[in-house]
Amino acid sequence: MMMPDILEELSQKAQSNMQDNKDYIENGLLHCGKCHTAKQCVVQLFGQNKIVYCLCKCEKEKRDKELAEYLRDEELRHIEQLKISGIQDRNIYNFTFENAEENGYINKAKKYCENWEEIYKNNNGLLLWGDVGTGKTFMAGCIANELIKNKVPVMMTSLVKIINNLQGFVIADKNEYLNSLNRFNLLILDDLGAERQSDFALEQVFNVIDSRYKSGKPVIITTNLSLQELKNPSDIKYKRIYDRILEMCVPLQFKGESKRKEKSQAKLNVLKELFKD
Repeated sequence: MMMPDILEELSQKAQSNMQDNKDYIENGLLHCGKCHTAKQCVVQLFGQNKIVYCLCKCEKEKRDKELAEYLRDEELRHIEQLKISGIQDRNIYNFTFENAEENGYINKAKKYCENWEEIYKNNNGLLLWGDVGTGKTFMAGCIANELIKNKVPVMMTSLVKIINNLQGFVIADKNEYLNSLNRFNLLILDDLGAERQSDFALEQVFNVIDSRYKSGKPVIITTNLSLQELKNPSDIKYKRIYDRILEMCVPLQFKGESKRKEKSQAKLNVLKELFKD
């Protein structure tokens, strides 16, 4: 279809809408019966003036609203995809600032996210250490979800899962796997020290940490090991791993009673009440 034919078709379409929408003709051009702005305009084509269809004010507002809704839906889909690809444990989806109690740790996590551009530029990592159940993984999960919400690619996994994935890989595949981890702007490694203490496992842990170090991108690590154990490991085989971690990350100690014990006790108390005679 030639351009003049397309313009003519649009003009006929506008004319056909006139009766349905109480549109009217003013100064030779179709006007909207709702917003009273022009639905037609004059353009020059091949030396001739042509009346063509254009958007009136209310139609433009409708289109703009539809476009905004579409872009918002696309953004939500993008964020959901980042979450699915980056957070492997679905339970961590609920680790958010909205679900957190205000405390010093959460405030630090919020500041980390608020200053992300500077954090990322300076490659500032965190080492969250302390006893079991004190909130280390929860804080890391809050950071992950908040940054993903702001469309930052984050991978949150554990060294145990990484080592399991690396088993059976040839060297080229291992390198590609490590490179895939480094495509994420932030890597969160949960529960350092829970992995098997074999030579293979230690080598893979070092490769992951060393690869991240060379990428120049930040990492957050959680561990139940004490800072003393990390600074002065009993076995020299761990030293090169822990030294690199301490070079990359600022240590943050978690203190207090285990929140897992508190939750378990609360559930037990509920059952005791239910089973009372």
